[in-house]
Amino acid sequence: MEHISELRQDLVSGDWVVVATGRAKRPGAFKESPVEAPSPREGCPFEDPQAAGNEAALLAYDRVGRPVGSKASDPWFVQVVSNKFPAFGQGTCDEFHSVGPYTVLDGVGSHEVVITRDHERQWGDFSDGEAAAVFAAYRDRYLALLRAPCVRYVSVFHNHGRGAGASVWHPHSQIIAIPVIPPDVKRSLDGSRRYWHENELCVHCAMMAWEQEEGTRIVFENEHALAFCPFVSRTAFEARIFPKRHEPFLERSSPEELLGMATVLRTVLQMLGQKLNHPAYNFFIHTAPSTSEEDYRHYHWHLEIIPKTQVWAGFEIGTGIEISTISPEMAAAYLRGDAEA
Repeated sequence: MEHISELRQDLVSGDWVVVATGRAKRPGAFKESPVEAPSPREGCPFEDPQAAGNEAALLAYDRVGRPVGSKASDPWFVQVVSNKFPAFGQGTCDEFHSVGPYTVLDGVGSHEVVITRDHERQWGDFSDGEAAAVFAAYRDRYLALLRAPCVRYVSVFHNHGRGAGASVWHPHSQIIAIPVIPPDVKRSLDGSRRYWHENELCVHCAMMAWEQEEGTRIVFENEHALAFCPFVSRTAFEARIFPKRHEPFLERSSPEELLGMATVLRTVLQMLGQKLNHPAYNFFIHTAPSTSEEDYRHYHWHLEIIPKTQVWAGFEIGTGIEISTISPEMAAAYLRGDAEA
């Protein structure tokens, strides 16, 4: 008897997802239609960041990651500037305080924008060297922000398309330093620690070993990094990318490993663009925080890609259980070119 659906439980968070096998969609049904058109270059605030009123860049690299100037006449490929409309800003480190029954903390931190030069070339269009240059910018600003007072976590993320929250078409990522450990990161850390104590093994290493043994959910890999659609995918065509060597901290990965991660990210985003007609997506980095004395050897830093292939409805909002209408096995096969639309 064929079941209508299957519940799968996440190894780290304990969350359940539903894979609706009985009413699964064909992979081609997830293609974006119509494709979001690029906004005009004229008036784009990131075409020439300094001319648009931004201060000198915090850093700027050329297409192979060498430091350069950030003027329009300089050969910069990626530059980082302070966000003109920050969610977190300068201030004095504050203690938690109470407002009635609630806990409150001032939003002290930092908010930066990582801008790439070409208006219409998205992450999936980069060369390996260009992708590595952007990753170098992530790492270097991450390290700088870790040294700032009050900071407990630094979030690196990228929004592409209006459906993913990007208010400006021009490709850019963001880096936000905040005075708390985010709840989703804390759950990831706690789940990883629990598995380590119970099994004396990194939960993410266990996932990768099983994915490589099974093979059905792998999307792409190289010597240093592995991408797969998770067995417990929260949304259709979700992908995660891990460095193959166990490492809790982003900033402690070697240049070769960061190049491997950047290359796999670029390749997977290219696959999503080609197969799903350039959908909106978010990606973000989860790493152990270096601002704590806590032992994080149980953790494994990684990157998650969430394409905007579906919308939360009443069941998902009311229960926190997400329904995926395509299996991760079928999604990975389609991205690899091993399944028909």
